[in-house]
Amino acid sequence: MVKKAELHVHLEGTATPALVKKLAEKNGADLDPTTFKSDGEFSWTTFWEFLDCYDKAAAAIRSKDDYRLVTYDYLARCAREDVIYVEMFSSPDHAAEAGMSYSDHLEGIAAGIDDAYRDFGIVGRIIVTCVRHLGPEKALRVATAFVNNPHPFVVGFGMGGDETQFHPKDFTAAFNLAQRAGYQTTNHAGEFGGPESIRASLDHLPITRIGHGVRAIEDGELLEEIADRRIPLELCPGSNVSTGLYGDRKLHPFGKIMEAGCVVTLSSDDPPFFATSVGYEYEQAAINYDLGTKALEDITRNAVHAAFCDDDLKERLLASI
Repeated sequence: MVKKAELHVHLEGTATPALVKKLAEKNGADLDPTTFKSDGEFSWTTFWEFLDCYDKAAAAIRSKDDYRLVTYDYLARCAREDVIYVEMFSSPDHAAEAGMSYSDHLEGIAAGIDDAYRDFGIVGRIIVTCVRHLGPEKALRVATAFVNNPHPFVVGFGMGGDETQFHPKDFTAAFNLAQRAGYQTTNHAGEFGGPESIRASLDHLPITRIGHGVRAIEDGELLEEIADRRIPLELCPGSNVSTGLYGDRKLHPFGKIMEAGCVVTLSSDDPPFFATSVGYEYEQAAINYDLGTKALEDITRNAVHAAFCDDDLKERLLASI
């Protein structure tokens, strides 16, 4: 089976409905019944309903041990699909909503990474993220906590959330703080914002990767620049289809972006919300974009080369593909 690597997945968004319900019961938390469509499905229709559903589900994660369990559970599922490396987006803002400190949140995730590595040999690392629609002041607070609390498993800084809110330049202070501390950064751009959102991110933020970036396909000059500059794209076809950007996977431009010479990777984004997994993304890419084993392994190599982890770990991961 092809070895796989993932660069774009939101940790709170990996928790299955069953796990969310288990944590809510343990914590005595009341879950909004509209969170679920069925026992195994979250309930949402539009992208903005998805963001709301995500927040409701994430509210069940309330302690250091909860974060350990969510992390371990996800990495265990990935290991069963021959995933060798995962960079997870952590959200201190969601943890703070549950009354958790930055350090407790981080320690819980790190414990899950340690446990999964011990049991399955899978390697996990953390990208700390701010939430765009919460505004630049909160983003700077997250970046400050990130810089002031270094951890060997924390390898980068990023931003998710509603791309239609604020402008990338509003977050320059937060991203520059992370860059000055020696970290690489990534930003969600070109998902629900058009190619102009990608351009604004490249112009105003010190990013070395682009989260999604799929709508670069709408601007030939931008697409060519991304290819020429070898800026890796964290592509998530299943997510884009589920949120209505494209009607189905065959209409998704993953193959065209690849043919344009861009550095592409495959990720699941928020797997239980989008009925996917890293393994399923690879499987569907093979079917819909006519990719053989070598092409899929090259996508994994792209992800490892684009990862924010140290070079020694990259060499070990590349040797295992």
